[in-house]
Amino acid sequence: MSEHTTTLAALNDADEETFVELLGDVYEESPWVAARTHAKRPFDSVDELAAAMAETVADASHERKLELLRAHPDLGEQTEMTDASEREQASAGLDELSREQYEAFEELNERYRDAFGFPFIMAVKGASPDEIQAAMEERVEHDESEEFRTALDEVHEIARLRLEEHVTTGELA
Repeated sequence: MSEHTTTLAALNDADEETFVELLGDVYEESPWVAARTHAKRPFDSVDELAAAMAETVADASHERKLELLRAHPDLGEQTEMTDASEREQASAGLDELSREQYEAFEELNERYRDAFGFPFIMAVKGASPDEIQAAMEERVEHDESEEFRTALDEVHEIARLRLEEHVTTGELA
C-alpha cells in the first residue's frame, strides 16, 4: 500500500486508476476490490468505505474470495510478504519468534492450510504470539464453512485497520 495518507475527499474525486493506486493493497494483493469499489463513491467516512469494500468482497464469487484468502502470507513465516503484512506481523512480535514458537507456528500453519486450503488469517495488531497461537489451535478445529467465514471476517478487519491508518476525513497539511 502506498506509504502516504490520503483524504476521503481525494478518494471521492479520484479516477479509477488513482483510486486503485491508493487503495489497491488494502486487501492483500487484490486490487480488484478497490477497482470494483470505485463506482460506489462518494464515501462519507472511513467506516463507509470499509463497508463498501467488504460488500464488494461479499458480492464476489466463492473462487474469487478463496483467491483473496490465499493471497495472505502464513503468520510467523519468514518469507516474502507485502510491506503492510510485514509491519502488521512485526507489531505482534511475529518477526522475533523463538525457535520453538516458530516451529509451532510452522506446524499449525501446515495443519491449517491442509484442512482449509488457505493460510490462517488473523488481524494480529495488538496481539501477542501466544494469543495468535491459541487462536490458531482453536480455529484449526473449525469446520470448513465456519472457518471460511471467520477468515473473511479477519480479512475485513485487516482492511479496516489499513484504511484507518491511511485515510483521513480531514484535510492534510
